Amino acid sequence: MTSHPDRPEDAGDDDDAALFRAAIGEVRRLPEAALPPAAPKPRPRPRMAERDEALAREEFRHALDEQLLEAGDALSYRRDELPPKVFARLRRGEISAQEELDLHGSPVREAEALLRAFLNDARSHELGCVRIIHGKGRGGGNDFLDSRGLPVLKNLVDRMLRQRADVLAFHSAPPAQGGTGAVVVLLARPQRRR
Repeated sequence: MTSHPDRPEDAGDDDDAALFRAAIGEVRRLPEAALPPAAPKPRPRPRMAERDEALAREEFRHALDEQLLEAGDALSYRRDELPPKVFARLRRGEISAQEELDLHGSPVREAEALLRAFLNDARSHELGCVRIIHGKGRGGGNDFLDSRGLPVLKNLVDRMLRQRADVLAFHSAPPAQGGTGAVVVLLARPQRRR
């Protein structure tokens, strides 16, 4: 260690700090700077809704096994609030469809999405009756039949229509309008908000 002429040999670290402060002069403390902005937090995912959707789909798939329809079976459903006379008119084909959706030949997931979009669109345009062509499942090959040879799209349409609050009734179309390969659906009018 070299000795400094202005400093005694036994001066400690405290003297170094004092010498440093004397050399640089008076110190002014800088104002505290704000921290840089943090990266934005990711938008929250609706995990509960995603889980509910997955559970509903799973329940839906299990429900398909309960009472599956065969190719020649007629689709038929009526809510209690719909008068039986109106349902009889629907069955006889006396209520005409205002729009039509042709699903037959569509993959199941695509058909499900198309059906949801079609019914939502029909509701937003205040349509009272629509026809959905699902096919009978006879000529579609293995893609449109389940492992037991039952029509997948027909059963999908049946289950989806039964679960919708805006569907009052449905019945397989008369033979001239597609028979058991199509269904005519009576929709509830949207409630007006006052």
